Amino acid sequence: MNTVPAVAALDGLPVSDPESLVDVTVPVPGLRPHDLLVDVRAVSVNPVDVKVRAGLEKQSTPKVLGWDAAGVVQAVGEAVEGFAVGDEVWYAGDLTRPGSNAHLHAVDARIASRKPTTLTFAEAAAMPLTTITAWEALFDRLQLNTDSTGTLLVLAGAGGVGSVMVQLAKQLTGLTVLGSAGKPESERWVRDLGADGVVDHRDLVASVHTVAPDGVEHLFTPNTQGQVEAFAQVVQPFGQVVGIDDPDGLDLTPLKAKSIAWHWEFMFTRSMFSTPDLAEQGELLRRTADLVDAGRIRTTLTTTIEDFSAAGLREAHRLVETGRTVGKVVVTR
Repeated sequence: MNTVPAVAALDGLPVSDPESLVDVTVPVPGLRPHDLLVDVRAVSVNPVDVKVRAGLEKQSTPKVLGWDAAGVVQAVGEAVEGFAVGDEVWYAGDLTRPGSNAHLHAVDARIASRKPTTLTFAEAAAMPLTTITAWEALFDRLQLNTDSTGTLLVLAGAGGVGSVMVQLAKQLTGLTVLGSAGKPESERWVRDLGADGVVDHRDLVASVHTVAPDGVEHLFTPNTQGQVEAFAQVVQPFGQVVGIDDPDGLDLTPLKAKSIAWHWEFMFTRSMFSTPDLAEQGELLRRTADLVDAGRIRTTLTTTIEDFSAAGLREAHRLVETGRTVGKVVVTR
């Protein structure tokens, strides 16, 4: 077998166009020394998938998207440690390499871990990218730990990253955790994940001050455009904000008077730049798997599409593009 089925994009077309994602065959990936070759059983679609697809220039070489994946190891590179053929794994991949929307996928073993034994492949595939983002935001960017107290506000608490962040913060810190929501379904979801309170992001300042009159020490945002003035009002002096989006013309001046710190979180930084601590991503996934298997963290899967094809992935992209999904959308083989 020299080729395998995959789903790819050739142009930045609207998701409604049947050619926006197409069925292709691609060469079986060659393995680097630290790679795993994974038989992909399920993938999830994240906003980064949608952004990369929509931003593509027309090209002749198919671009396989997809980063979140869960599957079974088929082969290991010569430098791989801790994995064997037959292991069930989960991971979020590397933005600089071909994606996981293929039957076979190569990934650096240092950014993968065994998947939780208590989750199906679909349930597991929902989580790696958002887990890494939430973990790094909380513990690397904001420098929180088990002794941390105060209040954390998680905007879009029912979204992919927010759904994991609420759980991690409640399980691994002493913080009071507030999540934002804009509809009853989202509010129920955030409360069920363990949030201490829910605020309405449609009227953020008034809503936050109702439940936290003194404001919050820490704030996570996946949607910053037009929000910085509100952040300056709800974050306490010397507080901190961590963002993951790409707002145009970002002006942080409103935060200066309170000496509010701004942090960026981009979970692909370690793999893009082959940082010395690359293996930290595999380790945090391993620790999360333990939390899941201990019943302390639950999957964020809400929608499963049982169609690992261009049609199935177009539907997943369409749902994510609405910006109104609760939890995660997964496509299975």
